[in-house]
Amino acid sequence: MFLCSVQWLTADGWLNQLLSKFNEFLWGWHWHSIVVVLVVCGLYFTVRTRFVQFRMIPEMFRLLGESLPKKKSKNQVSSFQAFAVSLATRVGTGNLAGVAGAIAVGGPGAVFWMWMIALIGSATAFIESTLAQLYKRRNGESFIGGPAYYILHGIHWRWMAALFAVLITLTFGLSYNSIQSNTIAEAMNAAFGLDTTMVGVILTVLSLVIVFGGIHRIAIVSSVLVPLMAIGYFVMALEIVVMNYDLIPSVLRLIVDNAFGIGPMAGGVVGVAMREGIKRGLFSNEAGEGSAPNVAATASVSHPVKQGLIQALGVFTDTLLVCSCTAFIILLTGVYKTGDVEGIALTQTAIESQIGPSGKIFVAIAIFFFAFSSIIGNYYYGEANILFLTKRKWVLLVYRLLSGGVMVMIGAVASLKIVWNLGEVFMALITLCNLIAIMILGKHAFFLLKDYGNQKRKGIKSPQFKRSSIPSIKDDIDAWSE
Repeated sequence: MFLCSVQWLTADGWLNQLLSKFNEFLWGWHWHSIVVVLVVCGLYFTVRTRFVQFRMIPEMFRLLGESLPKKKSKNQVSSFQAFAVSLATRVGTGNLAGVAGAIAVGGPGAVFWMWMIALIGSATAFIESTLAQLYKRRNGESFIGGPAYYILHGIHWRWMAALFAVLITLTFGLSYNSIQSNTIAEAMNAAFGLDTTMVGVILTVLSLVIVFGGIHRIAIVSSVLVPLMAIGYFVMALEIVVMNYDLIPSVLRLIVDNAFGIGPMAGGVVGVAMREGIKRGLFSNEAGEGSAPNVAATASVSHPVKQGLIQALGVFTDTLLVCSCTAFIILLTGVYKTGDVEGIALTQTAIESQIGPSGKIFVAIAIFFFAFSSIIGNYYYGEANILFLTKRKWVLLVYRLLSGGVMVMIGAVASLKIVWNLGEVFMALITLCNLIAIMILGKHAFFLLKDYGNQKRKGIKSPQFKRSSIPSIKDDIDAWSE
């Protein structure tokens, strides 16, 4: 009865039509406004930080490597673990199904705009994660934080902080988890013929086992899964690119021409390419969305800028590496031209055309790990904000059951269209909310970056931040010592 009701509600009925209309309002009539705000913020942060996402790439890799060998308390989250959890949510369906969807709808030019939003957005990612570190709060032996926390303690707008907490919980903990489980179920059905209901039950059990372990269990699982799945997928993609190396110049030219409307067939789709590329790019790398700061705040570091730099690196890893792998696989094979398949099935078909039937199986396994790691990471974003809203244990219990259980199950049996519509509606709302906050508080991140740079120039290998360094807000940042 439950599954029948879910399938009826999430088919092409009144609920999906309502979401489609609202989604069309946000991304159809007003998509350009959201894009303009994202780009303006990204460019502003890029200039004010003196192109931090480019000039400090060596420091990003140094910090990431530095965090690997260190042993942290079992009750603390290391810098690398926080990076892994945030990357787990970034590297998911947006990289495989999302990229495929962008190309299917917007054409090859969508890939170019995905790259652009990543290059610009990485500066935004640096700002929001640095602010999350600055305004994080103590949570036992570890920390907790995110946009809701820096909105409350930085701007002192309790209403907006509560609004963001509700929106991101609905977006990641509920809607996005449905998207991830939907993609897993579809991939498993296409590769192995597994019933989506059975896949949903298995995913639900696995998710609940991990989410009931909290951030520490999530961090441990993510720090193992993320590197393995990213490296494996990259190696497979590299093999396909090498097999078709002679087509690379023509594919690059196709991407650029389509992005700017060059060529006899490209002029009419340039707007669609830009819209789909930016929309899917944002869903994938999450820069400016206010999601990654929730886990960035949990890391134990000596200076807020350290985690800000590492999270900026996460945007590059997500879009310029993993998303590009998917894009080149699809464009090199040309399967997107048929229009017969969409979503994850398009990626599976492209890989299968290159390495045979095993390609579909490989993608199914890859998407399982990609999307499952996203499920547990998305869950934590909701948990951090549930704890912001209330400390009642029964509320957290209900949320765990909904996020790791009910929504995962619903996603497995729902239609692809409705879960994407729901996710895109919420994504637009939380992004606008977060961008307002970081534009107001960005000055503190600029100060921190300058302080970090000054200490590095003095020969201090590991810069330290003290609360008294910013006298005007020292009473609002209780997680930092004097």
